[in-house]
Amino acid sequence: MSGHNSSELHVLCSSSQLFLQPLWDSLRTHEALTHSPFFPVIFSIATYVGFCLPFVVLDLLCPWVPALRRYKIHPDFLPSARQVLPCLGQTLYQHVVFVFPATLLLWARGPVFLPLEAPELLQLAFHVVFCLLLFDTEFFLWHVLHHKVPWLYRTFHKMHHQNSSSFALATQYMSIWELFSLVFFDIMNVTLLECHPLTILVFHVFNIWLSVEDHSGYDFPWSTHRLVPFGWYGGVAHHDLHHSQFNCNFAPYFTHWDKILGTLRSAHAK
Repeated sequence: MSGHNSSELHVLCSSSQLFLQPLWDSLRTHEALTHSPFFPVIFSIATYVGFCLPFVVLDLLCPWVPALRRYKIHPDFLPSARQVLPCLGQTLYQHVVFVFPATLLLWARGPVFLPLEAPELLQLAFHVVFCLLLFDTEFFLWHVLHHKVPWLYRTFHKMHHQNSSSFALATQYMSIWELFSLVFFDIMNVTLLECHPLTILVFHVFNIWLSVEDHSGYDFPWSTHRLVPFGWYGGVAHHDLHHSQFNCNFAPYFTHWDKILGTLRSAHAK
């Protein structure tokens, strides 16, 4: 019976691996691009701007489509060009001047060989969720520290709070120290878990999307926090409350650490 169950499990794992294999084979055909030192920067900027653009379009449409305002956290706030352009400029500047040289140094260490086989689907899902939980914990500790120590806040984190009402392109409006801290957490987590390269890409896509959604200023019926049960995930209104009150909701995504340490504040109470 045990051998039969083991055989069924092996077939299930193999089929889940085959599910991702065509996607992985397609990515491997572009190995010259993925091995290029330009790829991490292009991937990061393209994913980030691509996720921000729908919310930028919604902000442009709001004056002409009043029904959209029912989904805004701050119905009367629309970011101006003087707010949006510096945020976009800061993101591009930091990626070109700081992130690309760092990527170039890592690339100079030698080529990274891509495995022939795709990861199993369940393994990919587990690693992505676990990386998000690790990142949530690390950033929570970093975030609390930078709010409780005035020098750290003034020097490194204050820049991110210059826009009290969030909008999508303000997501990465931060100091280079903060950006490199977040990148370090990302790299450390996928390295500790020995994640498959495809898993790393999926994790980065999810991480960028969740951070953009949290700063978008829009709370839709299909927003992530409405899809996760039991209030485990904070969401856009949860994070907006942090930007307006500073002393609550320090975790970027989930709510358990704020609950445990008494810093959770409900957006409904607001």
